[in-house]
Amino acid sequence: HLPQSVTNAGRETSREGEFILVSDRQGDASFLLHHFLSFYLRARCRVLFLGLVQTLNHYSSVSQRLGVSLAQAKDKGQLVFLEGLQESLSVLIPQGPRAASGPWTSSGTRTLSRLPDPAAGLRSLYECVGFRLSGGPGGDVGETWGPPVVLVDDLSVLLSLGVSAGAVLDFSHYCRATVCSRLRGNVVMLTRCDGGEEEDEGDDEGPENLVRGLTHQCSLALRVQGLPTGFCRDIHGQVEVCWRRRQSDGQLTPSKVFQYKVHDKGASFFARGTSSAVL
Repeated sequence: HLPQSVTNAGRETSREGEFILVSDRQGDASFLLHHFLSFYLRARCRVLFLGLVQTLNHYSSVSQRLGVSLAQAKDKGQLVFLEGLQESLSVLIPQGPRAASGPWTSSGTRTLSRLPDPAAGLRSLYECVGFRLSGGPGGDVGETWGPPVVLVDDLSVLLSLGVSAGAVLDFSHYCRATVCSRLRGNVVMLTRCDGGEEEDEGDDEGPENLVRGLTHQCSLALRVQGLPTGFCRDIHGQVEVCWRRRQSDGQLTPSKVFQYKVHDKGASFFARGTSSAVL
């Protein structure tokens, strides 16, 4: 499990209404997304998960190792899973009419069907998220859930589909306004930067520009990177924890860096240089 010393670095308590940005560069931050998914389900929050990278079966197998059943959460209406992977592929590789299993908005239109039209942006996707959070199909009226949570894996895929970085930032802004501000829930979004920062300079539509924009919007940034020294069997990478709130003196809360090792049932975190592999 992700320890409080990591997510609460620089703070004493956690709050509702947080927008958490998870990003990675030369590393894999997926384990953090799996942590937040299992954490919020255990906390009895109603979770809407937009999966643009993997299928529900993939997330289910990982969550099973973490002691959480996505199938049960879905059956109870606690988990709403929008499988954007299939729709994403149909945008990249059109093959006639789309399968009937893709996500729908309240008006019956596909959430990703209008992506090739730059003018449409991600309005239909946001409408779908808002509709499902407001009690659309899949909810169980007999259950009472905690504050809503929206998880997205991962936003950089939308850039590959031809969506502008500005449209993605608008989508994240509207999700934050609806979920964090109005509903007092939480938003967790993952995005990736495959290359170095210098490769993306001057590219307004690149993943680096998207990360910068999202960083300005979020309240907590978790930046996963590979080790500067290269591969190590006992240390898989490092994560920088950066709270975006200002302290009483007006300065941003100082960031902290932890190293980590991923296990089948979670991850271990430790301060830099304190792993048994380097002691």
